[in-house]
Amino acid sequence: MPERTEDPFGGRTPTSHERMTGLPWDASYHEGPAPWDFGGPQPAFVRAAGRFTGTVLDAGCGSGENALHLASRGLRVLGVDVAETALGAAREKAAHRGLDAEFVTADALHLERLHRRFDTVVDCGLFHAFDAEERVQYVKSLEAVTEGTLYILCFSDQGENTGPHPVKREALTAPFGEGWRVKSIEKERVRTRFHDENGAPAWFATIEREPSDE
Repeated sequence: MPERTEDPFGGRTPTSHERMTGLPWDASYHEGPAPWDFGGPQPAFVRAAGRFTGTVLDAGCGSGENALHLASRGLRVLGVDVAETALGAAREKAAHRGLDAEFVTADALHLERLHRRFDTVVDCGLFHAFDAEERVQYVKSLEAVTEGTLYILCFSDQGENTGPHPVKREALTAPFGEGWRVKSIEKERVRTRFHDENGAPAWFATIEREPSDE
């Protein structure tokens, strides 16, 4: 009988990026920091943090720098990811810094399984990692947990030295239909380990969840 091998995707359907690389997201953290993990919170989120209110969900939190920054400001934060190595690092940082932030394993394409809702949802570098079909599923997933405002920071296709999977402005807004209102999309920068201190071109989108008529 052939040897049984452990499923590196934990029973979930791998994303388009994982199918392309043949590796789970967790592998990005096995040999040091991931390419997007430059050692601190994204400056865009630091600048915008004063706009965040209530309970916060960090979807695709990685090693937790953005979530921990928000927790340091007194916000109640839950960070979710499928990368167990990253979540372990996030929990260690939280304990070391004495910050009250929660980190759990969860699939961003099935956030309804959290059975929780949040006043603020932040997405740093997750949206651009999905293909067009996954983005539609992701927005449907976000509907189940977003009570107030969603903030997305993703690579932009405008400018030089763009990051991988750059997103056109129209591709950013396309999945958000009825029940959402795109309030603003601003030009920003994303810090990575492979760009200089100015980072890569990005979009910073503010998207509000409209109240249901029910």
